[in-house]
Amino acid sequence: MPIALENVGIAVRDLEEAVAFFTDLGLTVVGRDEVSGEWASTAVGLDGNHARIAVLQTPDGHGQLEFFEYIHPEAIETEPTLPNEIGMHRVAFSVDDIDASLAIAARHGCHPLRGVANYQDVYKLTYLRGPSGILVMLAQDLTKTRTARED
Repeated sequence: MPIALENVGIAVRDLEEAVAFFTDLGLTVVGRDEVSGEWASTAVGLDGNHARIAVLQTPDGHGQLEFFEYIHPEAIETEPTLPNEIGMHRVAFSVDDIDASLAIAARHGCHPLRGVANYQDVYKLTYLRGPSGILVMLAQDLTKTRTARED
């Protein structure tokens, strides 16, 4: 039986804040909607489910994130996930220039949790907190950077 990943869904406290952050990083909005009704309640398993949603596509066309802001039932605030907690962990992106990506994140008030690490001169990577406390990993493949310079 073939299976394909459709998207990763993330509940956010402010849909516009999440869309602004991720579009600045390079994703594109491919759809927006407001969903409610019996079908939405049945699919999600919440009585009276009513949410605003936005679907964003990665530039390579292979990944999508679906953000949803609950109108009803009221969203439940939780503590941001820690890197070692069981459950949804993070969203990871490959970037061409980690410094430029971090400058964009900083404009949204988002900074590395501890700094930028160098993994065996293969990757520069970091975790940061995005909108609604979403853990975001940014990674720059240093081997691609070296290969581009050598060409």
